[in-house]
Amino acid sequence: MRDTPKKGNGEKRSVGSQILLIIRDVSGSKCDDDGSFPVKIQGAGVDAFELQVNGFWLVQDTIMSLLGREEVTPRTSLTLALSGVTLDLLAELRDVKGFKAGVTLRLVEEPYSHRSAQAHLARVQEMLRAAGPQDSLMEGRSPSVINTLTQTPEAPPTPHSSKNRRANSKAEQSAEAPPPPAYIQPGASELPPLTTLLPNNTHIEHPSYLLDLSLSCWNPPPGFRKLQGDFMYISVHTLEGKQCDITSCPRGFYVNRSTLDVFDPRPASSTPVCHCLTDLLSHLSPQFKHNLSALKHRPSLPAEETLSTPDRTLSWLGISSIHSHKSSFSGRLGLDQELNSQAPDWNKEIQAARDLPQRSLEERLQRDRALLQVNSAFVSAATQAAEKVIDGLVDPLNDSREEAAFLWGGVFMSVPAHGEEWLGGERGHRAAQRLELRGVQGYSDLEGDLQNLHTIPTALADYRGVRLSAQALAPGLQGPEQDEVPNGQLYGFNVGPLENPARRKLLELLAHSAKALALQRHAVLGTTGHQLPLFTSVDAQGILGADGRYYLLDVYRTMPADTNFLVEDSEGVETEQEAAGGDGFPRRYPHALCRLRPELVKAFIQHKHDQFSACVKARMEETGGVEECMNACDTRSIDAVRGACKDVGSVSDIIFEMRFNPNVFSPGVKFPDSELETVALQKRLLKEAASFIFNEQIPAFMNDCIQGPDAPMDGATLRQALHQKGINLRYLGQVILTISQSDLKDQLRHITRLVFTEIVVRSAQRLFNGYIQGVETSNLSAAVSHFLCCLLVPNFSSTSNGEESKKRSRRRGRGGGGATDSTSWSALSGNELWSLICQDAQETYRHKDGLGSNVDHLVEHYGLQKISLLREMCLKAGIQLRLKEYTFDNRNKPPISSDDVLNLLPVIKHVTMTTADATKKFQAAQNSLQKGLLEQAYEKLKEASYLFGRVCDDLHPEACHCQSLLAKVAYLQGRPAEARSVQLRVVVISERVLGFDHPNTIQQYVLLAVYLFAGGETALAQRCLYRAKVLLLTVHGGDHPYTAVIDASYKIILTKKKSLQYLQSALKITNSFRGDMDLTAALILHLLAQRLCVSGDYRGGMNLEKQAHSIFQNKWGEDHPQTKCSSEFLKNITQQAVRVERSIRQGGVELCDALPESLTPSLETTLEQLALVNGILKTSYSTRIMEFKEKLKERKAAEEAEKAKSQSTNEKEASGVPANEGEATGDEKTNGEHAQEATEENTECERGETDAVKKSDQVKVNGEIDTHQHNGDGPTNNGVEECQSDITNGVSTESQSKLKNIMMSAVVNGNECDVSEGSGEVKKQIETE
Repeated sequence: MRDTPKKGNGEKRSVGSQILLIIRDVSGSKCDDDGSFPVKIQGAGVDAFELQVNGFWLVQDTIMSLLGREEVTPRTSLTLALSGVTLDLLAELRDVKGFKAGVTLRLVEEPYSHRSAQAHLARVQEMLRAAGPQDSLMEGRSPSVINTLTQTPEAPPTPHSSKNRRANSKAEQSAEAPPPPAYIQPGASELPPLTTLLPNNTHIEHPSYLLDLSLSCWNPPPGFRKLQGDFMYISVHTLEGKQCDITSCPRGFYVNRSTLDVFDPRPASSTPVCHCLTDLLSHLSPQFKHNLSALKHRPSLPAEETLSTPDRTLSWLGISSIHSHKSSFSGRLGLDQELNSQAPDWNKEIQAARDLPQRSLEERLQRDRALLQVNSAFVSAATQAAEKVIDGLVDPLNDSREEAAFLWGGVFMSVPAHGEEWLGGERGHRAAQRLELRGVQGYSDLEGDLQNLHTIPTALADYRGVRLSAQALAPGLQGPEQDEVPNGQLYGFNVGPLENPARRKLLELLAHSAKALALQRHAVLGTTGHQLPLFTSVDAQGILGADGRYYLLDVYRTMPADTNFLVEDSEGVETEQEAAGGDGFPRRYPHALCRLRPELVKAFIQHKHDQFSACVKARMEETGGVEECMNACDTRSIDAVRGACKDVGSVSDIIFEMRFNPNVFSPGVKFPDSELETVALQKRLLKEAASFIFNEQIPAFMNDCIQGPDAPMDGATLRQALHQKGINLRYLGQVILTISQSDLKDQLRHITRLVFTEIVVRSAQRLFNGYIQGVETSNLSAAVSHFLCCLLVPNFSSTSNGEESKKRSRRRGRGGGGATDSTSWSALSGNELWSLICQDAQETYRHKDGLGSNVDHLVEHYGLQKISLLREMCLKAGIQLRLKEYTFDNRNKPPISSDDVLNLLPVIKHVTMTTADATKKFQAAQNSLQKGLLEQAYEKLKEASYLFGRVCDDLHPEACHCQSLLAKVAYLQGRPAEARSVQLRVVVISERVLGFDHPNTIQQYVLLAVYLFAGGETALAQRCLYRAKVLLLTVHGGDHPYTAVIDASYKIILTKKKSLQYLQSALKITNSFRGDMDLTAALILHLLAQRLCVSGDYRGGMNLEKQAHSIFQNKWGEDHPQTKCSSEFLKNITQQAVRVERSIRQGGVELCDALPESLTPSLETTLEQLALVNGILKTSYSTRIMEFKEKLKERKAAEEAEKAKSQSTNEKEASGVPANEGEATGDEKTNGEHAQEATEENTECERGETDAVKKSDQVKVNGEIDTHQHNGDGPTNNGVEECQSDITNGVSTESQSKLKNIMMSAVVNGNECDVSEGSGEVKKQIETE
């Protein structure tokens, strides 16, 4: 890969190194251990500058970093020299002799090769193109639009360090934000205009640099000139009108004497030979030199906005290509064809990256980065290959039209045939492709020695209704057999008895991988009747490639079968399953490849383990108790374990071990008689797992949607939430049925709305796939717009727009009526399409009645928005529409025309490469947060952020979550400036990696508003809240729990009287989704009470605070600190109301007095409330903490009694009474038993606290708030101090400070604060002291 330069590769790598340094500076990570220090760079015609490097960098990585610097761009073919000695490209900087901090490195110009000269031209072309955000929209990528909010003339009031100057220089704002538009105010009936989602043009258009830059007509050079070093001839037309030909040679570029009519390759008189083409062009054209200087000195964007994302995140909206399409010189220079002519061996590239050493952290980071980059390049090549194949630009490798195969760019593309009916036709083959990808992902994630078991790089591309399987070329299939390497199939159902070292090694790898994937070793009957041991499904094949690596192919049936969609011939199965809780299950599905998800298998194993533990305990209780059985020397404990293993279905009878046979319920598979008992057990386990979905996972999903902090907002987050519980999307109909039969169906109406939308979109997509395949290329845009109109407009038909279609056809020069102009797609009507959707929904999800007769039924009964449905359909099918307003109420005019369809893009599914070290550090930070250890979590988050930057330049979803968590912790630690800087990057990353309107982006905008408000940037904070509300209303609508968070946040930031309506709206939404006795409602009631007190309505505030106090009292009781805080605030309101009433009776004597401080929220209280509303801050007071306080009091009393006893003993000794040694020994023994008893008591208390945190029915608010600090004068803090003084009375000062940190620990990102664990640690320290 390093020897194959690609267009833009150097800039990408270099900017990646820059962001690495930025991340390290911002996060404050320790870099001394890594050898970070500055060096001076000079030479090669560039001004001297300083570069921050790390000792572990390779020389070639340093060069790639330099090539992206503004001072060096667009120079290429450079090397580094130290003291006149050229450095080895593969050497690390710290190993170079004489290399140290402050050393001067010289850039040395290297001679060009033909390919490196072409790479230099590509670099120059890319720089002159001046890419901007609009280009990402043209390519179908999601852009970043945060700069449209922050790029204003004035500087922000919050000071920032020079390290973050690039990120913060753009975050300037005007003095005041405009008032909120009417469409985002509570109760607004109209939706926000779509034109507000994306800016039309936010960057200044760059000037032209040349009139033309192309290959000369004299290209390619004749043979005698090739022998003299001519690579190519380039024709240049400058802005001054001068035309000339340039020769590319090993030394660089120079002007020759050729004209349009005469070929004369000799150098022109007085022309220099320049190593960089832009130097020569600046010599030829003063205007080019001036514009190039302006280009280099333009304001640079942060690296997050300029780096290429690993994957293309689709944008369903775009701008018109007529006015925004830029001229590119790449086609006229022939760069696209030349640089991509050599197709890489993707399998060799990825396997070579997988085989990189992993002995140290640095080696693992380099390996993860290499894997991510190669996989990203493979996915990009698969995307381009899919477009080329479907557009008809690639000839098939075979003559079969049923199962065509193609090869482009090193990617093998196949369209599977649909002849095998047992799979379920086309849907079955699509499922097989999807499951194959999932199986490849599962085996790719294995760690350790199991990484020696390889899979073929795989991706799926859905484009224009066709699903293509993209794979790298398998090894050993392109070359002859080698005697020394036993190339061929070693494992599989069709492999007969075979014994050799290679097979034994492969079976060993398969055995270990089966244990990691919870697959059972089993035997089946082969084709000849012999027993065949298997560790996978019967479809899998194991081979030893010509490269000496072991590969596993055809892994689409790796996971066990889902018996809910498997109807056996015997009659007992269906009755048994229905009795287990399914409604109409088992039942048939359109295809025969219904498999359980890995998440479900993992959750079910944990469920069975809990049953195993309970069963062992119950059996021991029956035979004398747990303690007695554990201490006895008999077999009672062993018998209890054996019995529990048998009860839960463990594959082992001595330990708990749960595995599954993927071949159970597979058609055509026969098991030997010795396996019948095991197969019967496997069938029982799979049926239990299927029932587990109904009985446990779907109710758990519903509970998370109510109590969890992040309720799904769109189809993507709904699918993610379902998959996290192991629920396949084929259960969507069952989810609706379960919700409709629940008492919480009204609180889950937003989930019902999303599920209906997902059913309609998925059914419509399946119909769209078959619909669009038969459409001619010239009619694609018209056919897509027609389908969308039929979906969104009831009773829509082609008769209303038939004349307009003919006009469009005539404008294209393909006047209607021709023999080859097939317009059968236009015969589809709205009623017919909806009928087909209902039929597909009934067949797939067993749900038809709820869809009604057209889309308006869903709009009226479930609050579905047509614009949200349009967005989901476009994202699913890869459709990009013009950014404009769409009206769906006018049935006489099509809301979407053919000109509104800008593009059809491939939708790619691919393997996700892991970032193991960064992910582990991130998880460790989350665990620290759960214990309330903020400082420790902050350090780990900085380390995780640095590791993510090293691997993926932060352009990764998990890196986005890590940075967001880092910003929250920094904010809680009193670093609002750092939180603001980090959160700005988080918003950019989320917009580019997840989508500009993704639900996570909405939440990140709100969090950014919190940090901006804390830094005094109120106007900018309001604009961020405006954008978040606009995105939420477009994506889902206002009827969602997160609307209350945005409205409440806006009230806290806004100081005007109109803020009252936002709080009232937030309270109404919260009551409707969480109930009027929820803690969130209590918090909002308190905010309303504060607002009414500020406006002088003390009686109204008193009534609202009474309701809040009632909720706190009902949830926690009178003695809870939060209840006491509410009582104190209510007391202050009552006193003020009495004073006001008295002043009114006395003629208004005291009416002009200021509002008491106890009723006026301070800035600190306001920030605290804002953090509570958004789930940033939470102080947990569980009942276990109260129990802990009581235990400490009891222990203190026992210590005082012991102290009194010892004093009385000392008095006796002083009076001459001898102490009995036996008594003293007894006292020591008693003290030792007391200490041991106290330790056991604390351990038991700690375990109980942990169980209480896990199992208690806690009500969570926007971040799982269970106790809210919101009193105006801060009595909550007083309550905390009072509670702490009670708990820590008699405890050492150091232990008190540690316990105070735990009591006041804030928990971030919706994770429950495990106070018990931290308090347990303090208790152990107290005992030690």
